[in-house]
Amino acid sequence: MSKTRSSLGRGLDALLNSSLTDEKEIKYSEELANLKNDDGKLENILAKISVDLIQPNPFQPRMTFDTEALEELKKSILLNGLIQPITVRRTQANQYQLISGERRLRAFKELGYKEIPSYIIKVDSDEVLLALALIENIQRERLNPIEVALAYKRLMNECHLTQEDIAEKVGKDRTTVANTIRLLKLPEVIQKALIEEKITMGHARAILSLPNERLQILAYKKVVDENLSVRKIEKLAKSVNSSGSSGSALVKSFSSKKSINVHAQELEDRFQKIFGTKVICNQKSNGTGEIIIQFYSNDELERIIEMIDSLNEKYN
Repeated sequence: MSKTRSSLGRGLDALLNSSLTDEKEIKYSEELANLKNDDGKLENILAKISVDLIQPNPFQPRMTFDTEALEELKKSILLNGLIQPITVRRTQANQYQLISGERRLRAFKELGYKEIPSYIIKVDSDEVLLALALIENIQRERLNPIEVALAYKRLMNECHLTQEDIAEKVGKDRTTVANTIRLLKLPEVIQKALIEEKITMGHARAILSLPNERLQILAYKKVVDENLSVRKIEKLAKSVNSSGSSGSALVKSFSSKKSINVHAQELEDRFQKIFGTKVICNQKSNGTGEIIIQFYSNDELERIIEMIDSLNEKYN
């Protein structure tokens, strides 16, 4: 383990500790430019590189790429330029391999830019590349909780880092790292819901405290079908755990709502087809409830308003 940690070296520390304002970016570039190999050639520099010369990162921790977030990034680049260069390593003459910044690289390619500002850093092995890629992505990219958990797990299994090592490298406390890794113990359907933001980290942690997979899935369904708050699911989990029961009360509670929730699900599906966005239908046992139409940008809100106005004109 000590060999792996020491081999991460100065390059990793510079990556993680640099705050890239214009002034510090210049200092950082000068520092890298002074690092030379045995032949006196520059190994680490800040430069513009042709996007066609950069190969994908084989250790990319991101599993999903949000189309809307990518569009927002492209707009930001058009307005403000690229604030944070990508990071690559040189694999051979005029060939590079991406370490971090895949969203930025994709945005540049889709915008038609031929070159992208890049940190070219020296990486001695695939093991070091893996550590750099994972830690850099955790630090600088918007990964979902499951992607972060998988990245932590890989740092432990493949880079032989402890939870304490990881916490130090990514600026988190050890408990946070441990709790994030525990998310991988959730059933796959719940992990998927967390990735898709159907539930929050708070929901996931509360569900994880339930004693078995069957109860965890039932609790997850209650969260989605009844739009339960984190506090309510925590209270439910605490009740099940303190009673030492098999969770029969939870099963009974879920079953009693089933017919109502099926109807609510049908309504959600119909409205989602109409508005082209996520719709939540919360129906209570007394027949009352609410319909929530979600939107993710001002443009989408305008589109939904126009559709509602059009329907209003049609039936009035």
